Amino acid sequence: MIRHARVLPVLVLAPLLLTACGSEKAGDPGPSASASAAAPASAAGPAADPGTGELASRAQAMGVAPELVYVTEAPGFTLAQQSVGVLGDDGFSATWVDGETNALLRLAVDRGTITADTCPEQPVGDLSGEHTTCERDGGAWYRTGAGRHEYALPEEGHVVRVSAETDAVPRDVLRAAALAAHRPDAAETDALLPSVEPAPATPVERGDLPPFGDGAPDNHVDVGG
Repeated sequence: MIRHARVLPVLVLAPLLLTACGSEKAGDPGPSASASAAAPASAAGPAADPGTGELASRAQAMGVAPELVYVTEAPGFTLAQQSVGVLGDDGFSATWVDGETNALLRLAVDRGTITADTCPEQPVGDLSGEHTTCERDGGAWYRTGAGRHEYALPEEGHVVRVSAETDAVPRDVLRAAALAAHRPDAAETDALLPSVEPAPATPVERGDLPPFGDGAPDNHVDVGG
């Protein structure tokens, strides 16, 4: 006996297909889309994993903890490559220079924390014995002392600081540079940290090697010795 297939009406079938495909209401972006919209966009690309890859090898070769390597940016400022180095035991520091005014922006990252109680006790710019004033500015501390000012951003287990001379760099520029501080991506790592590969050796030119024969040194002695 032949059984006839039962055809569901279109009005009943359409909702079932939508449910099976996991469709969502129009205008509802869903959890994944919401998470993507909340994440800040980065033109430089994703930050490098601090524990692996080129960032880790270059930082460790300098004696810097990879997770303490940060980079920043400010209009008119360029990195002074020779300033990149270790801070304290395994912290990181680098300086950016304004090409027109020669003003300096110093980025320093070191282990520790900063609170309302400890902020006044920590000198600005590593100048001990100077009076320090602290002002809360969002999630950061704006600090002044010894002719310098600084923005300090507490992170998990370390503090990111961007400082400059008070008369050389306006507060809004300093604040923007501090908020722009971030973990470097692969391209920024390449520009920020020196390579661990040794430079190729340059052959030494010897003036006593003749341009002919087997290249043995010319030990010829003139008449009379």
